Amino acid sequence: MKFGICLPHYNLPIRASGLLEVATRAEDLGFDSIWVTDHIIVPKSLNIGYREHMLEPLALMAYLGGVTKKVAIGSSVFILPYRNPIVMAKAVATADVLSGGRIIFGAAVGWMEAEFQALGAPFADRGARSDEYLRLIKLLWSEGVSSFQGRYFQFQDMAFSPQPVQRPHPPIWIGGRSRRAIRRAAEHGDAWHPTGMTHDQLEKEASYFKKMWAAKGRTGEPQITMRGGLNITDNALGSERRALNGSASQIREDIQRYASLDVSHIIMDMAGNSYEAKIKSMERFVKEIRPRLS
Repeated sequence: MKFGICLPHYNLPIRASGLLEVATRAEDLGFDSIWVTDHIIVPKSLNIGYREHMLEPLALMAYLGGVTKKVAIGSSVFILPYRNPIVMAKAVATADVLSGGRIIFGAAVGWMEAEFQALGAPFADRGARSDEYLRLIKLLWSEGVSSFQGRYFQFQDMAFSPQPVQRPHPPIWIGGRSRRAIRRAAEHGDAWHPTGMTHDQLEKEASYFKKMWAAKGRTGEPQITMRGGLNITDNALGSERRALNGSASQIREDIQRYASLDVSHIIMDMAGNSYEAKIKSMERFVKEIRPRLS
């Protein structure tokens, strides 16, 4: 089992030194990955953490490649229809080159219709667009000179560089909890990456993902990853608690259950209202939870 942390580049007053300390401390503590999140312009009326102090994730991903040495750097997740896919492929490939091949490309179709409207991005056909964008991005990453004939993009004999360090391309994790997202992950992704699923939910949908993986003729083992909020409490919580919330022993049990469902990588939003508090949560995880996992 691998573990990553979501970089707090939202919902906290921006302090570059604090972000740098979280990223480098995560690497020093032995976390396997650090993650950025994608929102650009959010309705004032919507009360979510991604509304305030939200740094742009592509720029941040490139920055992280320069201030860390070995930790993987991922997106959980880029919203595919928000950006031109050729420009997206270029930016992510650049980050992969500059980081020495450490990028994980998490992507999804998105859900916040008001954000789509503000960006001038089409909402109704976001699924079809995302499928084509994924095919196009993978083509550009795999071939130096290529041609493409799709519904939304067409070109002939165009050169694309740089190619990513990772071949044939950086790992692609497809986010989303719906059956359509799962089928997209089975067809286009290297992993399925849902957020905030209970053990029971994940058990049911993991079986469907594996079934779709086989139906699409994919080879190798289907990879399941997940994202959730981590909150280590001093005392055990009751039966209504969320997974990854509770005492160290309860969280260890949660992780063991996820491992039994073949989850290979857990990405965690650390509890805390400051950079320092989030670092303390990271340190508690490394001291109280990770060493005692079987």
